[in-house]
Amino acid sequence: MTTKYHPEHTWVRLENQLAVIGITDHAQAELGEIVYVDLPEPGDRFEAGREFGQIESTKTTSAMIAPISGEVLESNGLLENTPDLINRSPEENGWITKISPSDPRELENLMNKPDYEAFLKG
Repeated sequence: MTTKYHPEHTWVRLENQLAVIGITDHAQAELGEIVYVDLPEPGDRFEAGREFGQIESTKTTSAMIAPISGEVLESNGLLENTPDLINRSPEENGWITKISPSDPRELENLMNKPDYEAFLKG
């Protein structure tokens, strides 16, 4: 499955019935050097469009918004000691959490990459 994008600068990609979620390259560039990520815990549940954690940079603290709903199965433990991994690899190694999606049809409400890039240009 291809990566889909939420207007609040998070992305989601389905991998073997799991949804992998992170923040976009644009978001990490705007935030600057990331120094802390409030990772969701396994068993946490969140809804599309709602905050699922905070991300802190040298500039600001920002809410991370869930692109789809689901239950957290795993979070990226590497981010505890190396949160700047998001700066180096926001859409690969810097993923934030993996969830079991409540409703995979929610993906239909998100943007593909060309649409997200057009959205950024406003």
